[in-house]
Amino acid sequence: MKRAIIIGASSGIGRQVAQLLVQDGWHIGLAARRIDKLKELKRINEERVKTIEMDVTKQEATTQLHTLISQLGGMNLFFYAAGIGKQNPMLDEQIEIGTTETNALGFTRMVGEAFRYFAERTGGHIAIISSISGIKGLGPAPSYSATKALQSTYLQALEQLANSRNLNIAFTDIQPGFVQTDLLFPQNGEMNESDARQYPMLMTAQKVAKQIVKAIYKKRHKVIIDWRWKLLTSLWRCIPNAVWRKLNLLRQ
Repeated sequence: MKRAIIIGASSGIGRQVAQLLVQDGWHIGLAARRIDKLKELKRINEERVKTIEMDVTKQEATTQLHTLISQLGGMNLFFYAAGIGKQNPMLDEQIEIGTTETNALGFTRMVGEAFRYFAERTGGHIAIISSISGIKGLGPAPSYSATKALQSTYLQALEQLANSRNLNIAFTDIQPGFVQTDLLFPQNGEMNESDARQYPMLMTAQKVAKQIVKAIYKKRHKVIIDWRWKLLTSLWRCIPNAVWRKLNLLRQ
């Protein structure tokens, strides 16, 4: 039986991936802060969907994870899709600290617990949504960019650690570009023409989710979604740091 835990499934990419996995016959456990949104997903298939309210910034989140795993009867796939982020060129302290607490501390807490769970058993698969924002430091969103870099590096370190300990754990780092979700458009994901110009090469959560599920099934180590962003980020890596530091990425 295929069993997956999805952290951050109340909206956006996590929600779309959950729907695809249920369609593919998975039993899934969903966790998020907005439990009402999870109940909507549970109604899709009452027998194969379990839910729990969870805030990854709280210490009790790891206990709640094990409660959800127990309700599900085990876990083969741990998919981490929780995260927050805003452009913050004025470096508002509340935004920077809040982003770090969720994307760095909360992420480390939950992914580390999933690693320990799989290490004590026959193995499993850890997949995360990081971002292309972690490839280079982005001035308009310092904490978001930095925490996404942490996530990719942390997963890479865990993969090396798993191999060193001969653990049968697979890892997939998913790095999307701009996706039309509540993260970019807090007002129910709605956007206008101005928004579309602000976020080039914008993708729908449905399209991204399909590519994510495909990458998970193939157990890809790292995948940038989609090909346009893969090309663009390849160009980013070619830009010398001396030049990158002087780029103005702020909206005019």
